[in-house]
Order: sequence, then C-alpha cells, then structure tokens
Amino acid sequence: MSYDSTRTRPPTTLAPVPDELLAELVDMLAAVLHLKSEKIDPRRTFRSLGLDSLLTVEFVATVNARYGTDVKPDALFDQPTPLAFAHHVIRERAVRDDAPGGTPVPPGAGPGEVPAREAVLDVLREELARILCCDPWEVGPTAAFNVLGIDSILGAQFVATINEIYGLRERAVTLYEHPNLEAMAAYVVSLTGSGPAPSRTPDFSDLSDLLDAVRDDRISVDQALALLPRRA
Repeated sequence: MSYDSTRTRPPTTLAPVPDELLAELVDMLAAVLHLKSEKIDPRRTFRSLGLDSLLTVEFVATVNARYGTDVKPDALFDQPTPLAFAHHVIRERAVRDDAPGGTPVPPGAGPGEVPAREAVLDVLREELARILCCDPWEVGPTAAFNVLGIDSILGAQFVATINEIYGLRERAVTLYEHPNLEAMAAYVVSLTGSGPAPSRTPDFSDLSDLLDAVRDDRISVDQALALLPRRA
C-alpha cells in the first residue's frame, strides 16, 4: 500500500485536533514504526514516515482497539498524514458515541461486552507479563506485541495460553491480526461472549502437559512444536 500526498485532504477549516489525541496517535504510530515519538512530524505523510501495507494494518488495528472505532486501512489514502488522520478518528469516535443509548462501545459490542473485555484484558496482561518475566504494569495494553519483545516462539506460547484458558483453538498468526493486548482482548470476547474468568493458570512446564494439551485439542501441533525449544 502506498500513499499519494496529492489526493484529497480534509478542509483546512476543520477544528483543531486536541493535543492529547494527536499525541496518542503519534505514540501509537511510533510504536508500530519502532521510532521515538519526537521523531515523528504529524504533518509528514505516512509513506514518507515508512508505513507500509503490513504496518498500516497494525497501526489501524491499534487505533481501533484504543478508541473502539471501526477505521478501515484505506482511510489513510485520503488522510495521508497523522494530523489529517486525527480528524478522521474524531469523526469516527463521534459516530461511535452517537450510537443508540449514547454508550461508547467498540463496533459490534453488545451490552456487558466492555466490562468483559476489561476482565479479559487483565487476564491476558498477567499471562503475557508471566511469559515476559516482568510485572503486569510494564506491559502496555496498546503497545504492539513486537515492541514488547514477542517473537514467534513467545507468540506461540502466549496464544497457546489463551487457548488453554478460554477453550479456543487459535493459531499463533492471530497476533498479527490483533497486534496488541487491547485488540486481542476484544477478539477473545467476540469468540467467547462473556469472556469467562480462567479457572486455573495453564502450565506447560512438563512435556506430558504439552502432549496432553495437543491430544485434547487445546493447542495445535504447530504451537506445541514452537513451545518445545523452550523446554529444558
């Protein structure tokens, strides 16, 4: 995907973008691009900043998870800079807030889904912190998994843990489609409904536990193979 700065921009008469919103968008973009926020000029085009097709999907998914919006990746064609895109996000948030009942919820969310997502987010945050051997407060819910240090092996372990807790059968590539904790929590809730609390913390510290998980279809063979190199 490429961005043409000659295409239509928002009218120059638009109201100013709140500083806090623009700063948040820049921070999210910086995390995706592996740059420091101060290195990003919000008036430069996404293309010149180095945003390609894959990173576009990751960035938009992060924005949607953060604001509960339903922004599409192609929105960046007509909003080719972070500043212009901020206006689009404002409009999308207004649409969300004007939903019946005036309750700001993510696209497709039903009653009770927001609390459920928060509960799932807490669980996923604790499990990811355990895998990364850090404190949960060090794991940002909107930080991209690759920024947090999740590689293919750790990603497989994390997805296997999610499958064990919530009775799912997701593949490790799910993390590419839902690239941070907020997005992943929303996805888990969309699959499980209420997002049940875990009855126990999954433990694959023993080879027999890993084999049992495969036999019971709690994790896939591919995920098990990815976890094997980490066993002593």
